[in-house]
Amino acid sequence: MDNRTEKRRLGDIGENIACGFLEKRGFEIIERNYLRKWGEIDIVARKSNVIHFVEVKSVSRVTLDEPVTHARPLTPERSDGGRGTSDYRPEDNMHPWKLKRLSRAIQTYLLEKNLELDWQLDLVTVKMDHQTRKARVELIDNVII
Repeated sequence: MDNRTEKRRLGDIGENIACGFLEKRGFEIIERNYLRKWGEIDIVARKSNVIHFVEVKSVSRVTLDEPVTHARPLTPERSDGGRGTSDYRPEDNMHPWKLKRLSRAIQTYLLEKNLELDWQLDLVTVKMDHQTRKARVELIDNVII
C-alpha cells in the first residue's frame, strides 16, 4: 500500500518529469532526494563541469490553461485568516526559510562529497494537467540564495 500523501505523490511525479527534462538537455543526474535534518536537495545534477542543485516545484490543475489556486497562509496583510485563494506560480513557494534550508544542505553536500567545482541553484517548475496527463516544465537557472 502506498502511504505517501497526495502532495508527496505529486512531488515524486514532478521530480521524475524534471529529471527527464534535465537529461534531455544534457544534464547528468548524480543524486536525488539528498536529505539531512536541516534540508533536502531534490536533484543534484552535473552539466559542463558545474554542479546544479535543483529544487523542483510541482503543481497540478485540471488544465494547463486554468490558473492554479491554493489557500494562502495568514500574513499581516491578510485579514481573512488565510481562507482565500489566489493565482500563484510554483516558484512563489521559494520562501526565504526554504532558501536557507537549501543553502545549508548544499554546503553539507559539497563538504561531504569533497567537491570543489562551480555550482549553482536551479529551480524547475512542473505544471501538470489532469485532463491530458501532460506537463509544462520550465527551468529557472542560477537562483540567488
